[in-house]
Amino acid sequence: MVETTRVLGIDPGLARTGYGIVEQRGARLVALHFGSVKTSAKIPLPERLHEIYQTLAEVIAEARPMAASIEDVFHQKNFQSAVKIAYVRATAMIACNLAGIPVFTYSPRAMKKSVVGYGNAEKTQIQSMVRMLLQLREPPRPFDAADALALAICHINTIPLRASLEVNS
Repeated sequence: MVETTRVLGIDPGLARTGYGIVEQRGARLVALHFGSVKTSAKIPLPERLHEIYQTLAEVIAEARPMAASIEDVFHQKNFQSAVKIAYVRATAMIACNLAGIPVFTYSPRAMKKSVVGYGNAEKTQIQSMVRMLLQLREPPRPFDAADALALAICHINTIPLRASLEVNS
């Protein structure tokens, strides 16, 4: 019997939040669903966050992932941008928490290193590697969806390490 693991990856952004569901079937990784939530700067912040929450809640209800992997807030040159990303991360975490899904966070560098092998990889390199690992015909678009898939893959890659640390502690 092949053991499966299903993970939701979330790349938070106020203008566009990427999401992707990756399932591990034995040694094979499969993209079940991916996309992004686009919000307009013309609508108030609470409405934008609600739109992101609603989409993620629908994806979670449909896909029923076992875990979620969300990108950490990284150092932003613009303080306001960092705060807005933090709002989106919190919104995504609430959607996961209300569905009973454990949330794991990874820095952009850790995700890139896990998926591409290089912590300073460019967006196009992540997109290409995700396409190869998931055996997709074309690179996943937009970049936010590719990053979300990469975050799910990153978490799947860390599961054996987490399990060994739990056994040895």
